[in-house]
Amino acid sequence: MGFSFTTSTPTLNFTINSSSSSTPFKPPKLPLFWPWQKVKMGPMTVSPMGFGTWAWGNQFLWGYEESMDAQLQQTFNLAVENGINLFDTADSYGTGRLNGKSEKLLGKFITDIQGWCLFHLFVIFVKMCFWSSSLHMIVFSGQKRIQDDIVIATKFAAYPWRLTPGQFVKACRKYNQRRYSLALAISLIVEFDEDWFSRASRDRLQIEQIGIGQLHWSTANYAPAQELALWDGLVAMYEKGLVKAVGVSNYGPRQLVKIHDYLKARGVPLCSAQVQFSLLSVGDDQLEIKNICNSLGIRLISYSPLGLGMLTGKYTASRLPSGPRALLFRQIVPGLEPLLSSLREIAERRHKTIPQVALNWCICKGTIPIPGVKTVKQVEENLGALGWHLNSDEVLQLEKAANEFWRKATAEEIHVGVRR
Repeated sequence: MGFSFTTSTPTLNFTINSSSSSTPFKPPKLPLFWPWQKVKMGPMTVSPMGFGTWAWGNQFLWGYEESMDAQLQQTFNLAVENGINLFDTADSYGTGRLNGKSEKLLGKFITDIQGWCLFHLFVIFVKMCFWSSSLHMIVFSGQKRIQDDIVIATKFAAYPWRLTPGQFVKACRKYNQRRYSLALAISLIVEFDEDWFSRASRDRLQIEQIGIGQLHWSTANYAPAQELALWDGLVAMYEKGLVKAVGVSNYGPRQLVKIHDYLKARGVPLCSAQVQFSLLSVGDDQLEIKNICNSLGIRLISYSPLGLGMLTGKYTASRLPSGPRALLFRQIVPGLEPLLSSLREIAERRHKTIPQVALNWCICKGTIPIPGVKTVKQVEENLGALGWHLNSDEVLQLEKAANEFWRKATAEEIHVGVRR
């Protein structure tokens, strides 16, 4: 790695050169949130907002192409640079041959992250004089510290062939279809070492220990026997030290209480619960889940906090997104104007944008929103949701408009959500 700088009038521009990227040096700036504003989640401390990576590898819904990877790395670097350390993914994220692509990209980006710290300016200055092994260790240590601070929350799919705790722990094994079919046939007869199989998810992520291992969904309604095996799989991953903490996603209120009690009896704390939670999805189930999380000390993570993009204000009945989302948006967007109008009014008064207000509402409700990001522009806009809070009147104004929308959607039997 080498450093270079160029001068011009009247500015001085520093650049760090590496084999993977070239990033302009940016002077230190005030953080978007202070250390005491971070959130405790199990044994970890995370930023008050994280980012989701559902779109990374998903061609069907989000139009992913491998040419986007450089831009995705820029979004990741910008997020980390601004204090975001929670990233949500899943072993099933990706389309077809790209299955697991989201984890792979996160692993690559974590490895490549440039550890910008306040002493980097000093390092650049010293480099102009000499480069020593001790100085190299300083840079390496700063980079390692940032990498260790990143919390990856990945979800394990409850596929029908994952019928035992051991098979669930093996869930993230990287495979091609032929090898996978053979491994599946053998695993039905012979119980392989769980740690050998589970390395695949850690290999894709290039980390020794996953932050939060989550069940992607519950099978209680259609395969109750499998559900218990999945719970035992979480216990096994936690006891083997493969994950720092465990969580669930897409769980209803009753099952959430059941798994919490089951894990607690096994000495495993339930760290988090992901649920679709936004101004578009604040029905009775979501509110009940939130109350349960509050009472049991479970951290609620809000996925799709911008309603798949419907709460960005970018779409109208005549301007819809491409792909499958257009079918859903066509039903919902025409009835959104009163809610969008309230968001717009507050945004203008606060000198914010509509998405920033919608995300800040999630934070004010005590949740950790994880909006999906694909571009630097999206990261920059979403970061604007941090460092301030809606007042109680503004929260009530938004919830009144949201409740009116929810009442009409329920009466018209419009399904708002999409599980991911």
